[in-house]
Amino acid sequence: IEQPKLLLDGLTIQQIAEKVKTENITHLILPSTLTSISNQAFQWSKSLVEVTIPSSVTTIEDYAFFNCISLTKVVIPFSVTTIGSCAFGSCGSLTQITIPSSVTSIGMQAFSRCTSLTEITIPSSVRSIGSQAFSRCTSLANITISSSATVIGKSAFYRCPALPSSVRDDLQQKYGEEIFD
Repeated sequence: IEQPKLLLDGLTIQQIAEKVKTENITHLILPSTLTSISNQAFQWSKSLVEVTIPSSVTTIEDYAFFNCISLTKVVIPFSVTTIGSCAFGSCGSLTQITIPSSVTSIGMQAFSRCTSLTEITIPSSVRSIGSQAFSRCTSLANITISSSATVIGKSAFYRCPALPSSVRDDLQQKYGEEIFD
């Protein structure tokens, strides 16, 4: 059975406007001319399972994929430098995310409530991680953060009960207790 797809590749689109209608769309392939995914562009797309973001995109804005509850996989290309606030928040089925070495900032609650996410590696290019960026990621069991992250917001890893105490202790020693409060 063919899955419903929204294929925008081949079109000359530079920006996706707010709240695109994607009812029943499971796979989204964005065009190579796209440079930004706007605020709330695909939020509440409850059927969306997989997204292909082209290497022309530099910014994933606030709430871009917020509450896409069926989204399991997203590959963020090496062109993206900014992941906005709540960009992937409440994507409860998201099991893996690769943050490329081009990203310099991760917004507030960017991955908050991604309850199926089990591990995250934050590359050395990331200088700031917003408050509650990974809060309530209840399955998150492993975090790797480069020492180049100079700002980690309050409660960035709040209520991540699957984190082993050794990982928590290491992160607390490096960044302070407030990243878990």
